[in-house]
Amino acid sequence: MSTLTVPSHIPSVSEDCEQLRKAFSGWGTNEGLIISILAHRNAAQRKLIREQYAETYGEDLLKALDKELSNDFERLVLLWTLEPAERDALLANEATKRWTSSNQVLMEIACTRSSNQLLQARQAYHARFKKSLEEDVAYHTKGDFRKLLLPLVSSYRYEGDEVNMTLAKSEAKILHEKISDKAYSDEDLIRILATRSKAQINATLNHYKMHSEMISTRT
Repeated sequence: MSTLTVPSHIPSVSEDCEQLRKAFSGWGTNEGLIISILAHRNAAQRKLIREQYAETYGEDLLKALDKELSNDFERLVLLWTLEPAERDALLANEATKRWTSSNQVLMEIACTRSSNQLLQARQAYHARFKKSLEEDVAYHTKGDFRKLLLPLVSSYRYEGDEVNMTLAKSEAKILHEKISDKAYSDEDLIRILATRSKAQINATLNHYKMHSEMISTRT
């Protein structure tokens, strides 16, 4: 599959909006015209198009796309057009609807986004679907996975680099005890993984590794 590129010379935002409006007119939607515009603009340009379209025609471009398109093509175009937080919200909603044990989309969003990005995704989720991400996660997941995932998507972690090494050492011991006992749903284990900053967790895991190696040499 070839890589889509932004042309060196592109029309004005107003022209792009006008062409998109034309693509929605007539007996059928001009999908080729939509692709030629939205697939060949970068994220910043698509954002400007969306803003200008709403100002010019009094309608959110996303609603127009949702009304005119369907199936996989609609999903692809929406993913092109959405802001990152909105895209995460859509992907998270899809994941809850077709949940399987192998679906890792929600876990990826919860674990790889910064606290601000995750907060924005939760806000976008509520704005688009009129309910909270936490509510859907609680409803559509179960067991140990829900016990871990729900606090992950709900928490707002400290993002700085400061690390409490005493805490890291003590929590590394807790992790070792719980994992050795295969107590993967233990509240202390989940609390550590779901609420500590990435820097703190890295320090804890380093101590966990050292603690495990020390025990191995004794046995």
